[in-house]
Amino acid sequence: MYQLLSHYITSNQMVAVSVLFAFVAAFLCLRFPASFLPEDQGRAYAVNGAKSKGKIRGVGLILTVVFLLSTILFLPVDREYLVYCILLFAMMLSGYLDDAAKNPWSDYKKGAIDLILAILTMWNFVNYNETAIGLFGYHFVLPAAVYFVLGVVLIWVSINVTNCTDGVDGLCASVCCVTITSFAVLFSDQLENYGAANLIFVAVLLAYLCFNSKPSSMLMGDAGSRALGFYIAVIAMKSGHPFAYLLLAGVLIVDGGIGLVKIFLLRFLKISILKNTTTPLHDHVRKEKNWSDTQVVFRFSVIQIFLVLVMYLILSL
Repeated sequence: MYQLLSHYITSNQMVAVSVLFAFVAAFLCLRFPASFLPEDQGRAYAVNGAKSKGKIRGVGLILTVVFLLSTILFLPVDREYLVYCILLFAMMLSGYLDDAAKNPWSDYKKGAIDLILAILTMWNFVNYNETAIGLFGYHFVLPAAVYFVLGVVLIWVSINVTNCTDGVDGLCASVCCVTITSFAVLFSDQLENYGAANLIFVAVLLAYLCFNSKPSSMLMGDAGSRALGFYIAVIAMKSGHPFAYLLLAGVLIVDGGIGLVKIFLLRFLKISILKNTTTPLHDHVRKEKNWSDTQVVFRFSVIQIFLVLVMYLILSL
């Protein structure tokens, strides 16, 4: 498709066409969802978790498939990108199978899958890219082994904090739209075609938000949130500024990461912290501060936008 259309329209027009195609395709697929998609069983320990019971879950499968097809059809792709596509699909599939399972998968099972896919992703990355990082206007080349390990950690963290953030209608998709767009804008020269892929993913998420904004009729589930976390980590590394993830995904890190640290310390070190803080943080502000779901989405998104501005100022120094 790309080879055919490239003879008639410019690259910018191609991106516009791909974004429109992705939005329309995702919207129609969500408007008439497949009957095999599972239903949410509700979450016993989440604030207002029971309200999700009965909603269509696992539509991250649709979002990911539409994204992959749109990029492959309308963008020039190479072998490296195709491997990422396979791994992204595998990550989505692991989340979808968990969404559809009668009994949720254990954290250890999902963690093992994350680790395997992260290792395969880093093998692909270091095979095609320099292990250089940009930081405060300087560039450093790390030993491949060091970059490999740090990349695995980044992927694992990104998958899990993004997954934890998906607990309020519209929250995960909205914040991820800001994060993915910011990488596309701030690092357009470095990302090249990956930047266009970012815009396609945002289009898919916007179509999803038409159905996921409060009161939602469907949920992306682990199929969507785990795929998003994986994709954001890959984009952070492809930008050449992986540490930018700390700011450009700051809300995801704080919202989902506090709970992960709390659970890790309690489970493995028997250290109890933040006893009066409900995690993820979006549950704390709803329970203790009486924020509405809409307030959570808008305020967290606004905070993320300000973090993007801080990143822009740092890059401008």
